[in-house]
Amino acid sequence: MSLRIDKWLWAARFFKTRAQASKACDLGRIHSNGIEAKPAREVRIGDRLNIKNEGGEFDIDVLALSEMRGPAAVAQQLYHETDASKDARARAAEERKAMLIYAPLPERRPSKRDRRRIIQFRGGR
Repeated sequence: MSLRIDKWLWAARFFKTRAQASKACDLGRIHSNGIEAKPAREVRIGDRLNIKNEGGEFDIDVLALSEMRGPAAVAQQLYHETDASKDARARAAEERKAMLIYAPLPERRPSKRDRRRIIQFRGGR
């Protein structure tokens, strides 16, 4: 049995919508067994997937297939994340937290003049 990879990624809750999963495939953020995956690629039990999304980079093994999106507890039973992947994501999270020290939040919201300067600096208008 097999299933479209974009549908499986949505059911396993790596992406909120199937369209986002499909776009991630098109952008080359999903690799199946070391090969860049298109949205219509078939995923089978035992496949190794490398997924890059806003939550980080996941290396997982597919344990089960599901066409329906269910609760998070059920979705986590569809795959097994490797220990190396868990460690790498934990390290990345710690680095992001450490970087907040060097980039403190502004004291106030930008004024209209500040917003215009930000837009001009970014090359807008």
